[in-house]
Amino acid sequence: MNRCAPFAPNAKHALFEKRHVVLQSVPSLASAMKPRLRRARPALIALLALTVGATGGFLWPDDDFFALRKNFEIFGAVYEELATGYVEEIPPQDLMQAGVDAMLAELDPYTTYISEAESADLEIITRGRYGGVGLDVARRGGKLVVTAPLEGASGYEQGVRAGDVITQIDGQPAAGLSMSDVQSLLRGEPGTHVEIVIERAGTPQPLTFVLTRERVDLDNVPYRGFLGNSPSAAPVAYVKLERFTRTAAPEVRTALKELRQKAEAGDLGGVVLDLRDNPGGLLGAGVEVSGLFLEQGTEVVSTRGRTEKTNNTFRTSDAPLLPDVPLVILVNELSASASEIVAGAVQDHDRGLVVGRTTYGKGLVQTVRELPYNAALKMTTAQYFTPSGRTIQSVNYTRADSLTRARQSDTTFTTDEGRRVESGHGIAPDVRVAPPPPSPLEEALERRAAFFFFANEYAAEHPPVDASFAPSDETLAAFQQWLDAENVDYETDAERATDALATELRNGDYDTVTDEVDALRAALHKEKEAAFTEHASALKEQLREAILARSADKRTQVRASLRHDVQARRAAALLRDTDAYREALE
Repeated sequence: MNRCAPFAPNAKHALFEKRHVVLQSVPSLASAMKPRLRRARPALIALLALTVGATGGFLWPDDDFFALRKNFEIFGAVYEELATGYVEEIPPQDLMQAGVDAMLAELDPYTTYISEAESADLEIITRGRYGGVGLDVARRGGKLVVTAPLEGASGYEQGVRAGDVITQIDGQPAAGLSMSDVQSLLRGEPGTHVEIVIERAGTPQPLTFVLTRERVDLDNVPYRGFLGNSPSAAPVAYVKLERFTRTAAPEVRTALKELRQKAEAGDLGGVVLDLRDNPGGLLGAGVEVSGLFLEQGTEVVSTRGRTEKTNNTFRTSDAPLLPDVPLVILVNELSASASEIVAGAVQDHDRGLVVGRTTYGKGLVQTVRELPYNAALKMTTAQYFTPSGRTIQSVNYTRADSLTRARQSDTTFTTDEGRRVESGHGIAPDVRVAPPPPSPLEEALERRAAFFFFANEYAAEHPPVDASFAPSDETLAAFQQWLDAENVDYETDAERATDALATELRNGDYDTVTDEVDALRAALHKEKEAAFTEHASALKEQLREAILARSADKRTQVRASLRHDVQARRAAALLRDTDAYREALE
């Protein structure tokens, strides 16, 4: 059995402090389970002995075994005394959960306990499916909204649409539910039912839906197609990969085969694999996707942990589908884990170009261990390294990681062809392409979910739009009027800072400068009004995406977004310009 990474410095003191806080915060009262808990303690110790004995080849040193057993006994005794003798009744499951949470809080954020109620999340990570109604939900402007209903799933088939505001789930007000509670209520065994009440723009009365939960299969590849049209050159294939589940590689393979068949003479001028916003998934899936482009037997990634079982080198096992076609991997700051495995392998072997922005930097490997009562522990057991030997982990969570990063900071890493590559900060692109940063006005409007809710109103008053939709000046003017009519308060950072300054001045009796502050506030408001004209193009793009999402499926949305995608356009240009492509690889 693999163990977690060691505690960070001073973790012992922090753990005791956190335990003290947890015990002080236990809220409820009574006292019951003493006989049952006293009978359970020997069983717990026996279970520990069995667990430690079944380590799969990893032998504990005697001192470690004694320390583990001793502390387990102490923990069990404290748990028993608190659960049976504390002045207030403590629900045993809540107390144990608090203890587990406190232990895991000392480790990296990827080591997590997965309860039976959360097991659907594990099914999504590993298999790309779950039991539910096929609704993606999020908080927007303080409301629980449907961001995307999955076509073909129960929610979509019965009429739930993007933009709908959920007010109740099975009779419980949505306003008081955490996102974890929401997911638990919407998901469940296929064949069971859940009732939701929604509000929809343009519909005066709430709508009630009784949805049947079913097995929902998620597409890893929501879109495949060609980038641009160039009659004189072979087409550039584009594949969007959103996650790495067990079926990721077969889906990418199928997509590439379809595109190759559609191309004249079966020739592709290049392939763009889009891993932007892809949080990763299974390590094995990352290896398999890499194997579509790398020669059989090529190293993709290695892992190093505390035990021999966690020290492995992973290589491609099959002949590649496209061993020679020019390749670009698109990444950004939300490309993580398995996405970085693929990008790192392609970069280290000079198989293609990595284009976009530096990736997230998640170089820790998790192993899922089954626990009693259908629970599980997702535990960090190793770090992974690209073929050149570099780590991509950006944040230092453990002492071991700190030592690794210290050693690597003085080491030069090179690709197969001798190009220098960075270590310890994610995967840096070979060609950096960043879209223009959002203006302060855009950020302020996004914080208030203004584009989202205006799109609801627009969709209620206009016929559905398609991929060719482009907001006009009249649409932008209607948006401004809607903001005024709804009294949407979209303060910019500068306005908030000015308000804070005004408060400080009032509290400090600086009344003589209040006129200047008022003048500054007025000037900022005028600048914000002018920003609607200055940033009209960017605001229209935000409106286009939000309005299109109300009537178009995911495939149509991706296809439409590619027309305005500076990173995808740059990737296609590199693949069509052989000299530029080769130069970037030198």
